[in-house]
This record gives sequence, structure tokens and C-alpha cells, in this order.
Amino acid sequence: MSLTVAIVGRPNVGKSTLFNRLVGKRLALVDDTPGVTRDWREGEGRIAGMVFRVLDTAGLEDADDATLAGRMRRQTERALDAADVALFLIDARAGVTPLDEHFAALLRRRGTAVVLVANKCEGRQGEAGLLEAYALGLGDPVPVSAEHGEGMADLFDALRPYADAAEAVDASLEAEAVGGNGAESAARDRDAGETAGGPLQLAIVGRPNVGKSTLVNRLIGEERLLTGPEAGITRDAIAVDWEFAGRALRLVDTAGLRRRARVAGKLEKLSGSDAMRAVRFAQVVVLVLDAEVMLEKQDLTIARRVVDEGRALVVAANKWDLVEDRKAALAGLHERLAESLPQVRGVPVVTISALAGRNLDRLMQAVFRVYELWRTRIPTARLNDWLAAATAAHPPPMGAGGRRIRLRYATQIKTRPPTFAIWCSRPRELPDSYTRYLVNGLRDDFELDGVPIRVHLRKGENPYAGRARKRR
Repeated sequence: MSLTVAIVGRPNVGKSTLFNRLVGKRLALVDDTPGVTRDWREGEGRIAGMVFRVLDTAGLEDADDATLAGRMRRQTERALDAADVALFLIDARAGVTPLDEHFAALLRRRGTAVVLVANKCEGRQGEAGLLEAYALGLGDPVPVSAEHGEGMADLFDALRPYADAAEAVDASLEAEAVGGNGAESAARDRDAGETAGGPLQLAIVGRPNVGKSTLVNRLIGEERLLTGPEAGITRDAIAVDWEFAGRALRLVDTAGLRRRARVAGKLEKLSGSDAMRAVRFAQVVVLVLDAEVMLEKQDLTIARRVVDEGRALVVAANKWDLVEDRKAALAGLHERLAESLPQVRGVPVVTISALAGRNLDRLMQAVFRVYELWRTRIPTARLNDWLAAATAAHPPPMGAGGRRIRLRYATQIKTRPPTFAIWCSRPRELPDSYTRYLVNGLRDDFELDGVPIRVHLRKGENPYAGRARKRR
């Protein structure tokens, strides 16, 4: 993927729809409301056999730099700086607008290679706008319909020269590496990349305006995500590839999650669904709290949803530098977590300041530590020794008819999160309190603090059932 393509244009011309079409998935939120996209996001685009990196950007607006729209425009300009070629979209049905003309002139001044794309050209409604597009002075427009997938062959032809040029640059760089005796080290790097596991998937979640995007920007060391005093700036779940201490990660910044009763409109519902989708695909989730208003009901709701999904959880108390009585605040936070999340006792809590960059190393150490616990595997022999000791110390209760329930055998059936199966004589009669006793025992004896533990009770077969039938 040596070619990088940025999709730009004024709001509501179909940039995210084209992005989704090129990557083959509904990654970007799409709605009729102008300005849905705010942060630029990237994906792997494909047209026929051509593979490239594609960037979906916010709508270009002529606004003051201090405003939200102005900050969105600066983010788009940063994406243009990273691109080899820009796809400048116009809405062929609406025709060329003064804003299109303004930004076409801006693109010409920047010197970025531009392919002019006239979207929404299905049928005859876009013919007039397609002809108007020639007046922008950006060459022949490529007619497409991003929604219906029309015109992709023409877009392929328009991008092919830029892909060939990018491949030629890569080939020359590789030749230089070989000439400088770098072939052996390059081969080692390729082998390492093939044998290493994928990046750690880390999602950042929380209520609106608690500092999630600021935290991601501070971690990666650049202003990659749009931030500001306005609540709810982030709408899409934005993934950023990053490396910390030699370890590959994929950070996902998500939209702020509010209580369902306060969610207003379809767009906020889509943003919330996108955030929860990011949680489902994550391995570790960092729940960011506002240290001045910690663990509100919505914070606990988010935490429970993360645990129910089986993800490893780390709590980051942000804006800690603004807290006056820190000892009392931290004690209250631990107490509230113990009371409200007993199913994941021992969740790691790290106090941070995303704005000042304080304690971020400690946060990442907690992430790596809980990730290793989340993928713990316990040998079956150790598990059954533990089960025998646990049932001896606290025998299961009597079942129906005065017969004691027997736990015969245990094994770990999966990791991520640790999940165990225990064979039981009458699993339906074993009370929930005893199952919790077993879960707490697993957590204590195998040091599984802070990660979800799942225990499935299975009915053990009666080895004498067949013999009894034969005797009859």
C-alpha cells in the first residue's frame, strides 16, 4: 500500500460513502446531515487489483481557524499533506457551488495532485453538474456513483498513474537498500513481521468531554484527533496505529457515550453504536473518567458493558491535577468500583493528566499487564487440584432429595477472557452464590484480578446409566 489517497470536498457530497465503497466495509458513519465526519480516518482501499491507503476527511468549510469547522479544515489539510493524490468530490446533482470553486483554487495552490470526481452521477440528474465541473480547471471529471458503485473502472484508470509512480519510488528505495547490504536485514524484518502477532487492540471509551481524544493525541505524540472545549466532537470511532516500547498497538478513539434517555437523534445513536462496535473488537478497553466527577451512573454502565463483552478493563482517572483531596478521591473511587463491579474485582486504576502527559507510562504498563492476565491459560492438572481443594474447604450444598451436588472435573476451554468448564452432577441445582465462590477462588488463587472470568457448568455423564438398562 505505497499509494495514499485522500478524499476531500465540501460537506455532504458523499466522501464517507465513497470511502466505505473503496474499503468494502461500512467503517465511516454516513448520514444526510452535513459535517458528520470530523476526524480523518484511514482504511485499505481496493479497486480491482490496485490496493492503496485511503483517507476519509471532514468537509471543507471556509471558517475561522479558532472555530470547530476551522479546526476540522486544518485536520483535512494534514491529511492532504500525507497523501500522494487527492480525490476532490463534488455533488453532480447540485452542480458546482462557490464553495467548490473556492477549495478547487486552494488545491491548485497547494500543488497536491488532484483527481476531480463528480459523485451522484447515476441516471441523468448529474449530467449538467458533470459538464460544469470542467470549469474548475482540475482536468476531466470522473463520473461515479459512490452509493451504487458505478464508475469504479474509470476511477481505477485515473489513479493508475499515481499507483505506478508510487511503486517505482518503492522499487528504487528497495534497490538502494540492497545496494547498501540491507537485503539481509530487510528479510529479517519481513520474517519478524510475519511471525509476530497482530497489534494489541486498545479502545478508549467514556462519557463526552472527559479527554479521550486528548489522551490519544498525547500517547501518539501528535495532534492526530480533533479536540476542543465542545462536548461530543468525536463521532466516528477512529483507529490509529501506534507503537509503544517496541510493541504494536491499534488505538481506537470513540465517541462519548451518554445515557440512552439523553441520546438525541439518529446521528448520536450511530456514534454510540460505532463506539460499542469498537469495544467488541477491542482486547483492552481504557475507561476514561473525569476526576472531578468520577464514576457517575453512566461510567458504571459503560464499565459493565465492557465487562459483559468480555474485554479487559483499565480505569483512567483523567484531569487528576485538578483534584484537591487526592487521597480521599482515590479511596472513594476504589470503594465505588468494588461495590459496583464485584464481577471484576481488582480493576486497575491509574490517575493521569492527558493534557499534561502525566502517568501515561503507568497507564500503558497497566494495559499490558491486564492484557497478559486476560489471555492467561491455566494447566488442567493445576485447575483440578484447585477444584479439589476448593470443594474440600467449602463443599457444594445439598441438592434435591438431600443428595450433595458433586463437582467432578474442570478445564479451561478458552482464553480472552479466561473461560472455564466445570462438570457437575446437577448443574441446574447449584446456586449462583456457589458459582461466585468458585469465580472468586479462581481470581484469588490464580491472580486474575481485574479481568472477566466465565464459568460454565456442564452435566457430567453417569457411567452406570447404560449398565442399569442392560440389567433390566
